[in-house]
Amino acid sequence: MFKRFIPLLLLAAFSQGGSAQIVHTEITDNAADKTTEKATVRVEQITEGHDTIWAIAFLGADEILFTERGGGIGKVSLQSGQVSKLQATPEVLAEGQGGLLDVAVPPDYTAGDWVYFTYVKDQGGQGVTVLAQAKIAAGKLVQWRDLLVSDSASKKRIHFGSRIAFDGKGHLFFTVGDRGVRPSAQDLSNHNGSVIRLNLDGSIPKDNPFLDKSGALPGIWSYGHRNPQGIAYDAVNKRLWVIEHGPRGGDEINLVLPGRNYGWPEISYGKEYWGPVDVADDTHRDGMEQPHKVYIPSIAPSSLLLYQGRAFPAWRGDLFAGALRLTHINRVSVSAAGELVGEERLLEDFGERIRDLIEGPDGLIYFSTDSGKIFRMSPASDQN
Repeated sequence: MFKRFIPLLLLAAFSQGGSAQIVHTEITDNAADKTTEKATVRVEQITEGHDTIWAIAFLGADEILFTERGGGIGKVSLQSGQVSKLQATPEVLAEGQGGLLDVAVPPDYTAGDWVYFTYVKDQGGQGVTVLAQAKIAAGKLVQWRDLLVSDSASKKRIHFGSRIAFDGKGHLFFTVGDRGVRPSAQDLSNHNGSVIRLNLDGSIPKDNPFLDKSGALPGIWSYGHRNPQGIAYDAVNKRLWVIEHGPRGGDEINLVLPGRNYGWPEISYGKEYWGPVDVADDTHRDGMEQPHKVYIPSIAPSSLLLYQGRAFPAWRGDLFAGALRLTHINRVSVSAAGELVGEERLLEDFGERIRDLIEGPDGLIYFSTDSGKIFRMSPASDQN
């Protein structure tokens, strides 16, 4: 059975933007700068007592697969709450921000198909982000295979990325952070600070933008990212969204297009951690893309969900991000033209670092936390 029932009244600060390409989100106590509307949701705890649950994915209508950053992989039944841990898990470098990271299943997944993971591998004392696939059989992982050991080696234990998204056409995208080596995000000869696009078997698609560019790695789809920890593909509108950590301020939501440069560290809206000094000399530069949304101050985004369910009809087509620093779920309204036109902050008093968000087969929103819990959010009127 579920261990906790939490009725919540959410006071949502909803700031409307016009058609501006960039929406700067400022936290303010000035009531004149925001309007207030009330919404109620129901939040149920499904499981607890785990390591940081970095990612969650549905294996079927009743079963959630989850990764723990320390290296564990588990399954939890929604009906019973029973948890089982899988055997034959990979060895991971679980230091700093590294460890076992994302897990994702393709849209047409059925039992016995490939499941995809990202994790951090020790490579001669340096950490690298790796994309892998495996199958689940008899309570363990089988046929584990590294599809791409990214060229991202660094002794720094930060900015590994890494999330996975599918386009439903035989391709996947996954993200790699700049690994704490800022200039490398502008260097196409490594994978740092990039979105990578591969076929589901790990091969390189023949229409990737840098396939024939000398000195560039052919898997790169876009570059100039800092630490993208959320990615979502909108199959209806053919849009790829990425959310990434800025430094002190300057978190970004980007609409990612093939071959484009998203500017880090040459342009940024953030400041240095050590003082009120701009990270970059510019916020705009020719040949570099502008973000669709900038967060000032940072929310520390951890994941990204494009909601398409029926349980929350008013939210269909909107983006949801988990927030680590400001411990809430961040909803961003998306217009038909792909503009980000409003923001709502849910569960601001929940007190949990929200690590991952997914939509369930039932159209409800499921999320995990750094405290090792998984929750389900439904409309307050929903009695299921």
